[in-house]
Amino acid sequence: MDTCPSNISKYLTMSTFIFTSMVTMEKVGKVTHYYPKIRVAVVDLTAPLKVGDKIRIMGYTTDVEQKVKSIEIEHKRIEEAKSGDSIGIKTKNRVREKDILYKLIPD
Repeated sequence: MDTCPSNISKYLTMSTFIFTSMVTMEKVGKVTHYYPKIRVAVVDLTAPLKVGDKIRIMGYTTDVEQKVKSIEIEHKRIEEAKSGDSIGIKTKNRVREKDILYKLIPD
């Protein structure tokens, strides 16, 4: 008797999607302040970050995924920031102090 569920092809299709869309999350910084009116997070970096990188900001009540559209240091736009920099990035949703910033790297 066959013990496989009748919708096995649906399951295999879903798991193929899950495995092909895997990414590595590399910790690149921590949110130290957030300006809610302009939706800007101040982040202390522990690894390099550049415009165009896909990021995820996570905390107890935060989970925001987006691309970095701009980076600023002291109100000056830059294309790339290095470890040790304190940067400002615009976020599409609210984030909180102590949230962790991860760079998403496709496997």
